[in-house]
Amino acid sequence: MKIHGDSNSGNCLKVKWVCDRLALPYSWIEVDTRKRETRTTPFLKLNSAGQVPTVEFEDGRTLAESNAIIRYLARGSELIPADAFLAAKMDEWLFWEQYSHEPYIAVCRFQMVYLGKPASDLDPDKIKRGYAALARMEHQLAATRFLVGDVVSLADISLLAYTRLAHQGGFHLDGYAAVRRWIGETEKSLKLQPAR
Repeated sequence: MKIHGDSNSGNCLKVKWVCDRLALPYSWIEVDTRKRETRTTPFLKLNSAGQVPTVEFEDGRTLAESNAIIRYLARGSELIPADAFLAAKMDEWLFWEQYSHEPYIAVCRFQMVYLGKPASDLDPDKIKRGYAALARMEHQLAATRFLVGDVVSLADISLLAYTRLAHQGGFHLDGYAAVRRWIGETEKSLKLQPAR
């Protein structure tokens, strides 16, 4: 299996973290999105949407969209709850991450880190919605150790990718004690170095 990904992308790192956690063999193919390497003819043959991550399997099939990839790779593992309802709750968080978290937390980070925008130039609506996402996570994590109960699931891996770097997008986590605790515990569970 080949993972075509940009190491600066949380969406790509989700796939790497799942493979590492489950000891799935893979080759990492670094793709620099800032150099438009996802727009080359060979890459567009792998993924016509021109996005990373893209996984290329040994039989030639490809799969894109980070949460679809991790859902496929983790099938039958402890990262997906055995209980059907809890698995659906995990999926709920996966869908929510892409619609109500990543467009704000990750986009603000991209604008500050890669476009050099100061926090004062960020879209106030994105900031408001980013903090609303963090508040929802805080509410859940004040009640449960991880997003879907007491063990790490794909929901945690998916949301960790950009939440652990929220400060790089101008989001302060001082008032989010449960989120900070969860970041540390999830990083430890995945054997990741703490985010800087």
